[in-house]
Amino acid sequence: MKAQSYRDLIVWQKAMDLAVEVHPIAVSFPRHEMFALTSQINRAATSIPSNIAEGQGRRTTGEFIHFLGIAKGSLNELETQVTLALRYDYIPDAVHDRILDNTNEVGRLLNGLLDALERRQANH
Repeated sequence: MKAQSYRDLIVWQKAMDLAVEVHPIAVSFPRHEMFALTSQINRAATSIPSNIAEGQGRRTTGEFIHFLGIAKGSLNELETQVTLALRYDYIPDAVHDRILDNTNEVGRLLNGLLDALERRQANH
């Protein structure tokens, strides 16, 4: 069954939850990080659901796959930035681990959607 809207996609919903989760954490970083790590984390987290939405709105499966690939790249960026925040002692281990659990869930959902779309594309 084809999703009528990107809002119907569980992966988009989970990516939105992830972005909402990391925002208050990122803005709690030291003030000198406002235009560095704080900004990068918020941009990466926002990019994930944004690219899912943009891709779902495109005309072809190939375009959707392309934008999901961009979302995966942003997810990897976010994981890296959150790990840097841990290493800089901006967040505790428990926060880091919780965020990575959520990024892993979004990653599994992205991979599942990509696999389904690639199979559909191969069959046409």
